[in-house]
Order: sequence, then C-alpha cells, then structure tokens
Amino acid sequence: MSLASFHQLQGDKPSKILKLNSLGNQVMSGDNHVMFTDEEKTRYNRQIILSGWGEEGQKKVKQATVFIAGAGGLGSPVAIYLAAAGVGRLRICDFGEPELSNLNRQVLHDEEDIGKNKALSAKESIAKINPHIKVENLSDKIERENIAHLVGDAHIIVDCMDNFPTRHILNEYAVKAELPFVHAGVFGMSGQITFIHTPETPCLYCIFPGSPPSEVFPIVGATAGVIGTLEALEVLKYLTGKGSLLKNRMLYWDGELMMFQEITLPKDPKCIVCGNKR
Repeated sequence: MSLASFHQLQGDKPSKILKLNSLGNQVMSGDNHVMFTDEEKTRYNRQIILSGWGEEGQKKVKQATVFIAGAGGLGSPVAIYLAAAGVGRLRICDFGEPELSNLNRQVLHDEEDIGKNKALSAKESIAKINPHIKVENLSDKIERENIAHLVGDAHIIVDCMDNFPTRHILNEYAVKAELPFVHAGVFGMSGQITFIHTPETPCLYCIFPGSPPSEVFPIVGATAGVIGTLEALEVLKYLTGKGSLLKNRMLYWDGELMMFQEITLPKDPKCIVCGNKR
C-alpha cells in the first residue's frame, strides 16, 4: 500500500499528505495542526534552522512512522538518530536478545540488557534519548505471514538485518505495498547502502537475487555506526524532501582506505519480485 493509499483509507486527502520536492521525490506534507512545545523547538533548533528544513520539515518528521527491521549493529544508530531527530513514531522489530559479543556495535544495549528482548531494550534506551517520541517494540520474527502486521502504517522500511532471507521478505512487501525501503549491509570495515522505491528503482532482488549462506562475519562497531547513520539520514531526507536520495545507485564505503564509491543500479525487467511493476 502506498503512502497516498494509506491516507486515503484513513479519510485524508493525499494532496495534504504528499507532494514532490524539487528533485522529484514524493515526500510527506506537514500538517498545520502539528504543534511543538517550547522544549521541542529548542531540542530540534539546530536542524530546524537548516535551509530547506524549517518547522515545516520538522512537522513531517514528527508525523512520520518508521519501521526499523532489526535492533542490532545497524538498527542501533538508525533508531538513535531518528529518535534524536524527532521522528514521531518508531516501530522497532527484533526477536533476538543481546549477547556479550554484540556489545562492540549494538550500542542501544549494555550488559544489563543481556537476555532481554532487543526491541524492548531499544525502547527503554530511546526513552532516555527523547521522551517526546513514541516507540513500539515488536518481538516477533519477521516472516511473510506477519510482515504486513509488523510494518503496520509505517511510511518507510529500514533494513537493519544481518541476513538476506529476511531482507528479501522486507523487499517483497515493500514492492507490494509501494513503500520506500532503505537497504544497507556491513562487513568488517566496509558497508553499502541504497534507497529502493519501486517501480522507480530496482528492488533488492534485482540487485541480489540470491541469499549467501549464513555465517558469523567480522565487524568493527564503528562500521555499523557509519552505515547506520547514513541510513537514518536517507530516511530523514525522504521525510523532509531535502536532498537527493540514493535511488538507482549503491554507495559503497571502504573504511580501511576511507573511500566512497558509487555504482549505478539497473532494473532487471525479468525480476520475479518487481518485474511486473512499471
């Protein structure tokens, strides 16, 4: 379901919810009835004064619901920076529990959270970061049978997973529901990120049609921090309409050489997931 369709079902007029920015991106339109407390205005002042953001952009951020798939290495910086930016509602989904070996990168959790559900631990941590937003913790394993329920009325999906089978479930639903989908992955001291929104862009299956075998892979915590922060920035750019999104391009980061590289991503017309989307 598209964002416009969702608001139509809610009885809203899409023209008040969606518009195109100067780069042709479909973005949320701020609700004039959204109000900020003096504390919120002070908290978000440094981004509100950013040219092209303003209170209008902050209203869009406050109205938004973001689905974060995973509360681990990538999900931690994504959730932290979206919460700090004032995203009104975060739906964080993770069925796992923090382990000691996670703590070099999963900065939402500490030793006292070991054995606790990650989504719940994330909610508790974020409450200390920004008490003005709402966090919904979901402890379910993401499957095809429950993905629609888990995503709910989110405006965008953020891939913070560590395995491709689950990523493909997220991708399939994003294509079906016409939702934007931020994909990222990390390994060692490198990472990748792209912004997917079919039919305008290739879907994840166009880019990675298979699933590599599951394995325990090396990861430096700061790597997840870099890439997860970029994911959060893509979400905020989408919500506010500011800047150019990583559509039809993959950004690679090599932390060892401290270099970024970008490649163009073509659509696969025979893709079994999005090939019939035009």
